[in-house]
Order: sequence, then structure tokens, then C-alpha cells
Amino acid sequence: METRIESNELLDRLPPHLKQYIKPQDYEQYTPINQAVWRYVMRKNVDYLSKVAHDSYVEGLRKTGISIDAIPSMYGMNRILKEIGWAAVAVDGFIPPNAFMEFQAYKVLVIASDIRQLENIEYTPAPDIIHEGAGHAPIIASPDYAEYLRRFGEVGAKAISSAHDIELYEAVRELSILKEAEGTSEEEIDAAERKVEQLQQKETEPSEIALIRNLHWWTVEYGLVGTVDEPKIYGAGLLSSIGESTWCMKDEVKKVPYSIDAAYQDFDITKPQPQLFVTPDFAYLQEVLEEFANTMALRKGGWRGLKKLIGSKQIGTIELSTGLQVSGIFTRMIQNEDNEVVYFETEGPTALAYREKEVIGHGIKRHDNGFRSPLGKLKKINLAIENMGPRDLQAYNFYDGKPIAFEFESGITVEGMNVTGMRNIRGELMLIQFTDCTVKYGDEVLFSPEKGDFDMAVGKEIVSAFAGAADYLSFPTALHNPSTTETVKPKRSEKEASLIRLYASVRALREQRETVSKEKLLSKVKTIFQELQQNHPSDWLLPLEIFELIATQENELSNAVQQHLLALKKRFPNKAHLIDDGLLLLEKQ
Repeated sequence: METRIESNELLDRLPPHLKQYIKPQDYEQYTPINQAVWRYVMRKNVDYLSKVAHDSYVEGLRKTGISIDAIPSMYGMNRILKEIGWAAVAVDGFIPPNAFMEFQAYKVLVIASDIRQLENIEYTPAPDIIHEGAGHAPIIASPDYAEYLRRFGEVGAKAISSAHDIELYEAVRELSILKEAEGTSEEEIDAAERKVEQLQQKETEPSEIALIRNLHWWTVEYGLVGTVDEPKIYGAGLLSSIGESTWCMKDEVKKVPYSIDAAYQDFDITKPQPQLFVTPDFAYLQEVLEEFANTMALRKGGWRGLKKLIGSKQIGTIELSTGLQVSGIFTRMIQNEDNEVVYFETEGPTALAYREKEVIGHGIKRHDNGFRSPLGKLKKINLAIENMGPRDLQAYNFYDGKPIAFEFESGITVEGMNVTGMRNIRGELMLIQFTDCTVKYGDEVLFSPEKGDFDMAVGKEIVSAFAGAADYLSFPTALHNPSTTETVKPKRSEKEASLIRLYASVRALREQRETVSKEKLLSKVKTIFQELQQNHPSDWLLPLEIFELIATQENELSNAVQQHLLALKKRFPNKAHLIDDGLLLLEKQ
């Protein structure tokens, strides 16, 4: 069993909070049935997608080292992806959206190492190695698209989520796991689907992460490129779904020119998409991304940005006009009549940073009980504190080691002993330390001397607000503990185990075909086929693999296998097109 994780320089530079999601691929978990599912999907994809996918797809399969006949090894993929400046890691199913996008920012593909069950061969809502490995990886061989993916990760990782987003993420993850878990009852799946549907229908103001997730869905997952009349596929969800890659080209699926409007178009992960967006080229994707980024708190800041952070109830960061960054869980703000933020508070561990590096002495040990500060300009003083030089400070009685009292335009007053100040690289004051300090807003005491030293952030305004800490090393790695921590590993019955052995035998015969005599091959195939008919009469994929071994031989056995496949088509009409597609591939061979 593979228990180690192969690394390289791209993976080595990942921060600890991302590394916790990485798991060994455990290649031995893949059964011969899993390998047959991969092989069927890939053979059909390469045959069909070479006509309808973006030109970089087939070439990308070669460049990224993805085999048609065997599930790719993560080590092998990394060795080849390294040549185009990327890497890949295995994870367990869905991971939080911000983490997923941050991996992309580091040019690392996140690949769910599990693979869909045979009954879900056409489509699964769960992330799996077919979706990630055969969908995402080949397209990044296109430099324009790879840069879009990286840039999307940078922007998306800063998008602010809401409490509703976290609840929906957990519900979707649980549904995807249940759908791929062998032996799950219909009642359990129905209950999980109802929960996802209820959360999706709940009327909430869409968060930034929800909007950018929509953009991700309609481009990276379900994007088309070219013209509305003659589009090509590049989205991984379409490239990895032998059902939807065909369906999406039909007239029933509406084709819409791609624009920022896609951010406001919701999707249902459990159903085929009724409409798709078409971008003229990959460069245009970046134009829309930058247009969306201009609407985010990351670039706009202000009270709206802080309000989003307060609503998220998760660690976020505000950056002030001086460049000082405050990271923590924000709980309160006070605004003036112009809606400008004049005061803010965090609760619990908080860290201060400048240019994404923690300010020395101002980590969570110093600010373990939150951080609070007024903002803005002083009353009757035109010069902002941050712009005051040493002489200006003396003129307004800002002396180190001297008591001082002053009032902001908002009416917030500060009175205490001025200890020292800290300046940014431009020489602007960004932090002032006081002792024996009282901060008041009207009759409300916002800070009192018994709480210790008062560190006042200096800044006229909030210029940026984003998810996560400014310096990811400021906080201990928050353990990833979803309600369903791991995908479900099946417990196999003896009957299931016997079917796996039959698939293994056929796989071995295919690999040894050149060295086995015709008579011996037919004898072994006949034994396998008889056991299949007797013990597993409903399986449709193995008869196709058996027929592939003997299709060129006109004899009693090949006729029997062909008749068996025809009988399966009649018994299981919903599988008939899959059998037909498999037979068609053999004819082309």
C-alpha cells in the first residue's frame, strides 16, 4: 500500500493549512473494476472529445502523462506536470472552496483520488480521479488557461464566505459521499438530497465565495470556448462526463456568451446543466475575472467589506490605508452618518501584519482576547495621524511617555499614556501604543485600563477586506473537521470479490495477449465468461472487455458473448447506449 506522499518543490512550498488536506493516493485501493471504468471512460472520451473538445485536450493528455488504459499514478503525473510548472495532490473528496482555490494559486491541482462506481460511470456529483485527472489536468497544458486557473485561485482564495456557505458545503460533501458509497440506502440519499435542495433554495444574499464559485462552475467545470454556434469543450465537468459531453452539444442545451452575469447564475450539482456559457478564448476569461475582482471587498474595502467579514464568522483580514492588516474574527463595527467605519472589534486571537508578514510582537499571544480600534481623522485637525511627521506629532502633543487626550471626528475619545509608535515602510504611523488608556464613544466605554495596554491602529479607512489571515503563519493550522471526514470505503461481499477477480483475470489476459496462444486464450476466456453468466448476469462492462479479447475471431464463444450483450441491452435499456458505445469503439479498432 502506498502510504507516502511524493513531493516536489511546488508541493514543498505549500503552507501547513493546505498540506493538511493532502493524503497518499494509495494506488492499491483501485480494483480491476475501477481500472475498467477508467479505461472505458477514457477510450470513449478520447474518441469523442477529439472532435468536440478544445484543441489542447488530446495534446494535454500526452503532456500530462495520463494513460488511457490505467488510472494515473500521482507520482507519475507530478513528474510530468513539473515540466509545465504544475503539480498535483490527492485529497479525500470535497475540500472547502477557499482551500481548493488557494491550491490553484500555488499551481497545484487538487485531485480526489477515489473513482466513481460502475453504476455512476456517466456522471457523479462527487469529485473523483476521472473528473480531476482526466478533466482538469489535460487542459492546463494550454498556457493561457493555466494562467487563468492560477489567477482564479489567487482571487478566489480571498473571497469571503458566509455561515450558509459552510453549511451548504458540508451538505454537498455528505451527499457526494453517500452517492458513491456502496450499500447506501435510497432513503439516506433522498434525505441528503432534500437537505442540499433546501439549503440551495434558502433565500440568502449571495456571498463572494458563492458568486466566484458560480464563475468557477461555468468556466473551469462546465465551460465552452469558441462561438455560440460552434463551441468546443474545455470544462473538466464536461470532459470527464461521457454523458454530459454528448448532451451539452445538443440544441436542448442553451449556449450563452460568457460574461460576468455567470457569477449570478446558480447551478445544481446533482443534475445536467440546462445552459452553458461560451467564452471566445481563454484570455477573455481573465478579463471577466478581473471585472469580478473589482467588485470584491478585496479591492473595495469599506464598511461593506467589514460587514461581510462579520457575517462570515471566520478568520478574515482588513487592511487599513496605512497598510496595517488586522486578522481575526470580526464582531462589530461603528459607522458614521456617511457609512464610514469609525471603529471595529475582533474577538479571540488576533494578529497584526504588514505586507502579509506578521508585525513583530503583535501576534496572537499579545492579542489573544481580540483587538479593537477607532479609525478616521482627529476632530478639528486636517492632517490625518498617519501623515504626521515627528514635528507634527509634537505640535499636537503626541509625545512618547506623556499623557494625551484626543477626539476623533466620530466623537470617539482616547485618553492615556502615549508609549510609542510604529511606522510603515513609507514612514507613516500605523500603530500607537498606550498604557492606562480609556476609549469612549458617548457614554459607552470601549476600552478601559484594566484590560492592559491599548494598541491603536492608525488609518483613515479600510481599503481591503478578504478571507483568511494576512500571514498564514500567525494562526495555528485550523484542523479540517467536516461532519463527514472521509469518503466511505466499501466492505465487499464474497460475490463482489469474485466479480473483481474476474475483472482482474480479463485485465491480465489483455496484457498477456501477445504471449498466450489462441487456444489457451479462448479456453481461459470461456471459463471466465461461464462464471460471469452464472454468478454475475447483470454486469455489462466485463462482457465488453471479454468481447474485446475475442472480437476478431468468428467462433461459438464470440457469438455467445455478442448474444449476451444484446440480451443485456434488452434487459437494461438504460445501459444499452453504453454497450453500443463500447461495441462501436471495438469496430473502430
